[in-house]
Amino acid sequence: MELSDHESAILREIQQDSSLSLSDLSARTGIAQSTLWRKLNEMEAAGIIRARVALLDPAKVGAKLCVLAQISLMDHSEACVTGFTQLVRRLPEVLECHSVSGQADYMLKVRCRDVEAYEAFMSHHLLRSGFVRAVQSSFVLKEIKATTALPLG
Repeated sequence: MELSDHESAILREIQQDSSLSLSDLSARTGIAQSTLWRKLNEMEAAGIIRARVALLDPAKVGAKLCVLAQISLMDHSEACVTGFTQLVRRLPEVLECHSVSGQADYMLKVRCRDVEAYEAFMSHHLLRSGFVRAVQSSFVLKEIKATTALPLG
């Protein structure tokens, strides 16, 4: 979908702070409040704006450890893929799950309290699932950049 300049401006602003009032958003974008309200509703109805959320500080809520886990499945049968997909959707520690090319089948971004919590998570949920053959874990040492803002033209 091609976005207008106004739509792109609105989306840039709300990606930075979705709690802006209509008045503040209007002042930042130079778009009349009535037009702005209509555009926001249109973009929500079209699914461009999926949700408005609060971003939490992982360290302050007990999820300081970030792990990138490469997952290899037992096999690629429909039952195994479906089972694994359903499993990761139920696990709150899994923030992201991507089907990837290369050696692994999936890449997970996992948040836990500490290494011990991750070991328990991996042992109890992933390795005992019957769907996972192997897990290769990389512990994030330092976060250089983390954003949820998408690049807009």
